[in-house]
Amino acid sequence: MSAKKTALITGITGQDGAYLAKLLLEKKYRVVGAVRRASTLNLPRLSALKIDRDVELQTLDVQDLTNIVRMIETVAPDEIYNLSGQSSPQASFQQPLYTGETSGLGTLRLLEAIRLMRASTRFYQASSSEIFGQAQGAKQNETTDFRPKSPYGVAKLYAHWSVINYRQAYDMHASSGILFSHESPLRGMDFVTRKITTTLAQIACGSQEMLQLGNIDNARDWGFAGDYVEAMWLMLQQAQADDFVIASGQTHTVRDFVNRAAAVMGFDLAWEGSGVEAKGFDAKSGRQIVGVSAHFYRPSEPDPMIGDAGKAHAELGWRPSVSFDALVEMMAEHDLARARDGHMWF
Repeated sequence: MSAKKTALITGITGQDGAYLAKLLLEKKYRVVGAVRRASTLNLPRLSALKIDRDVELQTLDVQDLTNIVRMIETVAPDEIYNLSGQSSPQASFQQPLYTGETSGLGTLRLLEAIRLMRASTRFYQASSSEIFGQAQGAKQNETTDFRPKSPYGVAKLYAHWSVINYRQAYDMHASSGILFSHESPLRGMDFVTRKITTTLAQIACGSQEMLQLGNIDNARDWGFAGDYVEAMWLMLQQAQADDFVIASGQTHTVRDFVNRAAAVMGFDLAWEGSGVEAKGFDAKSGRQIVGVSAHFYRPSEPDPMIGDAGKAHAELGWRPSVSFDALVEMMAEHDLARARDGHMWF
């Protein structure tokens, strides 16, 4: 019988970290979660998946190389999944330096720590479709040019190239998953999908008047986070490290997401106007429940993007299992139930 593998997950308290921890525990891993000191007690996602008592937590500062080296020496991980860093493209315009330090240089410090320790640890980097930014071609794959349009995308691209550099220069088993947008009921409130489902749920329960959004015609390739973490694990099981686009291959607008979520909650949404003048009305009551505000537009809007995950299909055997409609329904039903029960949001 082989020894139990140890996985170290940075950012374990986030959406992806929680789903990945659950997957690895099911595969009988010892799972160690690296958390910032301030978030040590912030475990609602792990609790929601009923795994908060099954993971070990260690304090880690990805801005401190010495701290990282000590962590690797203490934990001795077989695999490191780096999911840490400031994760909101929108917020990165307000926090560009912090985003660069955590999402960019934080990755470099982890790679350098592995090199210094001469560890055989396999490394996964959470890259992002935001590195494409100004999208080239009908679909984006591993050979598409990178042209990020946010401080977050720039930081993620720095980290992405760092992984490639360390893989080539030091023969390190380091892979990047270029993940397109992936959502779930555990998504943070600072992401538009969760904002939509929680606010519509509150409107349905009478505790809020209006959902205010930015560019509702912005198109995205959305999938389910629970599917995407399986791709992370598959990458580190390959004989050779590499980079993979992980995506659904389909695109939908923010308006599409709102329409589907509203229908689940019993609204019959009808639209008037366009751009910042667009308004969404519940046809049953005639009441406006959705508005558009220029305040929520990004300073630099990314182009519509669709991921080509053909390489992941062929080499990893990975395919998404949850459709767009099923994803929106899952999130809408979850948040409607929480609103009815008066639960707090996370």
